[in-house]
Amino acid sequence: MQGLFITMEGPEGAGKTTILQKLAKELGERKFDVVLTREPGGIHISEQIRQVILDPNHTAMDSRTEALLYAAARRQHLIEKVVPALERGAIVLCDRFIDSSLAYQGYARGLGIEEIFTINQFAIQDLMPEKTFYFDIEPEVGLKRIEQNKGREINRLDLEKLDFHHRVREGYKTLLKMFPDRIVEIDASEPIETVFQHTKRLLEELIAKNDM
Repeated sequence: MQGLFITMEGPEGAGKTTILQKLAKELGERKFDVVLTREPGGIHISEQIRQVILDPNHTAMDSRTEALLYAAARRQHLIEKVVPALERGAIVLCDRFIDSSLAYQGYARGLGIEEIFTINQFAIQDLMPEKTFYFDIEPEVGLKRIEQNKGREINRLDLEKLDFHHRVREGYKTLLKMFPDRIVEIDASEPIETVFQHTKRLLEELIAKNDM
C-alpha cells in the first residue's frame, strides 16, 4: 500500500481529537490527500456499533462483548474506508485503533493484552499503523477537561471510576514498552498549541520519510 496510516491514542480527555482535526485541516490546505476518521465509527455500520458500545445506558455490557464489538467495528471500518484510502496513496489519520482495545479491554478490563490482540488480528489481518502518537495525561486532568468541555459527548467510558482510567493509562504505558518503534509518547498536559506543533513536526518527518 502506498499511503500512510497514522493513529492517535490516549486516555479520555487527552486532546487527541482536537489535534487530529488541526492536523487534517493543515494537511488539506497543503493539498495532501488526507482522510480523517475515528474508531469506533468512521463509516455507517461502525457508527451504529459505536452507539451500542458507548451508550451510557449499556452499563451491563460484558467486557468480552465490548471487545468483540470493537473488533467488528474495526474490521468494517478498515475494509470500507481505511484500506481504499491507503491504496490510493492517502494519509489516513485515525482517532484510536487497536491500541485502544489493548489498553482498555486487554489491560484495564483485565482480559489480557495478548488475548485481545489475537481477537483483533482476525479483524485487521496484520494491517498495523506506520506510527502511533500516544497523548499522555493524568486521568484526573483529562476527566476535568471533559467536564469543562460542554460540547463533547459523554459516553459510557467517561462514567467509569477513576481507578479504571488509571489502569487505562498503565495499559498504554505497557504498550509503549511492547512497541517502542511504533508508538511515540507525547506530553498532552502542555498547552494545546504546544502539543499540536510537536505532533505536526513528528508527522512532517514521517511524510518526508515516506516521500509523500
